[in-house]
Amino acid sequence: MGVLEKIKEIEDEMARTQKNKATNYHLGTLKAKLAKLKSDLLIEGGGNAGGGPGDGFDVQRSGDARVALIGFPSVGKSTLLSSLTETKSEAAGYEFTTLTCIPGNLIYKGTRIQVLDLPGIIEGAARGKGRGKEVIAVARSADLVLMVLDAQKEGLQRHRDILEAELESVGIRLNKSPPDITVTKKTGGGIKFNATCKLTKLGDEPQKVVANMLKVHKILNAEVLVREDVDVDQIIDVIVGNRKYVKCLYAYNKIDTITMEEVDGLARKPNSMVMSVNEGMNMEYLKAQIWAYLGLTRIYTKRKGQPPDLSEPVVLSSIRKGTTVESLCNSVSSHMRRDFNFAMVWGRSAKHAPQRCGIAHNLKDQDVVQVVTKTAKQMKTDKKYQSMVQSFDDKYKAKKRAAADLKKKKIGRLQR
Repeated sequence: MGVLEKIKEIEDEMARTQKNKATNYHLGTLKAKLAKLKSDLLIEGGGNAGGGPGDGFDVQRSGDARVALIGFPSVGKSTLLSSLTETKSEAAGYEFTTLTCIPGNLIYKGTRIQVLDLPGIIEGAARGKGRGKEVIAVARSADLVLMVLDAQKEGLQRHRDILEAELESVGIRLNKSPPDITVTKKTGGGIKFNATCKLTKLGDEPQKVVANMLKVHKILNAEVLVREDVDVDQIIDVIVGNRKYVKCLYAYNKIDTITMEEVDGLARKPNSMVMSVNEGMNMEYLKAQIWAYLGLTRIYTKRKGQPPDLSEPVVLSSIRKGTTVESLCNSVSSHMRRDFNFAMVWGRSAKHAPQRCGIAHNLKDQDVVQVVTKTAKQMKTDKKYQSMVQSFDDKYKAKKRAAADLKKKKIGRLQR
C-alpha cells in the first residue's frame, strides 16, 4: 500500500470516529500517524518541494520584506502586481496566464517590499497538482501571504477554505503563533510530562496521549513541558518541527461585481479586506495593510554632533530579526553590536528626548538612534577582550603568510 493510500485510509477512519473524551487517545494516534505520512510524502517529492526545476521559481530574496500572492487562477493576481509595482505581469481572460514566479518591488514609505506573483493553485496543490509544490515552497519563504480571492465566487466555491486547507496540509500555519511547548529529547529515562496549566483539550490522560504521539514519531525518551492549553494538532506541530508560521491577509478582489451587503459581509471577516484592482478601489488601504501586517519599522541613525540621516532609513521587521536596538546594530554591522555601550534614542519609543537606552530597548517607527560604542579603556576590561585581540592577531598573521606564499609562487614561475 502506497503513502497516498495509507493517508486516505487514516482520513476515512478519522471521519468515522466520533469526537469525545473517550476517543481523544485514538484520534491523537491517528493524527500523529497522518502527520508522519504527510511528512514522508513531502520528502519523497523533495525534488520539487524547494522550487523544482521550473523556470522562474528560483527568485533571490531582496528588499526589506517578501510578500507572496496566493490564489486560484484568474482572480487578479497579475493585475494586482502590475498595479502595486512597476513590473508588468501578463494578464488575460483565461486561466493559468502566469506559469512562473514573477517578482516586483513595492516602494512604500521609503521601504522596498518584494512582491511575488505566483501561478494560480488549485485543490490538490499540496500533492503536486498544477505545480502546487513549487508555489507552496515559495509561500514558506514569504514574510506575508497575500491571499487574493474572487469576491463574486467566494460565496459558492469557498476558495478561502480550500486554500487554507492546502497550506495547512504542508505545515504552513496562517495567522497563528507557535504553541508554548518545549520537547527536549533525552538518551534515557522515558517520557517525562509536565504542564503549568490545566489541559482541557487532551482528554482525561494528557500524558498518555502525548507519550503515544511521541512514540509514533519514534521518540521514546524526552521531557515535555506545556505552558498553555493546547490541542492534539498543536502538539504534533511541535513534535514534527517543520511548521512555518506566516501572517496572512485575505484580499477579496472584484467587489464592483457584487452587492453592498455582500461587500460588507466579506469586509467583516477576520484578517480580511475588500478591493477592486480594475477600478482602483482601496489600493492605498491595501498598501497600508501590507505595511501593518509586515510590522516594518524605519529607524534613522545619527552621528554625535551631526543631524540625523533622513535620506535612507534602516528598516527593521518584527517578523525577521525584531525591532530592538540589538537588531539595529546587527543590521548595520556586527562590530557595532560587539562594541556597543549604550544608545541615545529620540522618538515615540523614548520617554524623554533623548533617552539613554540599552541593547534590549524596543524601537518604534521613525525613531532616531545614536549608538555610542565602548571606549578603549572599557574594551580592555571586557572578558572577551583577550580572545578578540588573539583572533585579530591570528587573522593578520594568516593574511601575511598567504601573501608571502603567493609571492614565492610568483617568483618560482618567473625563475622557470
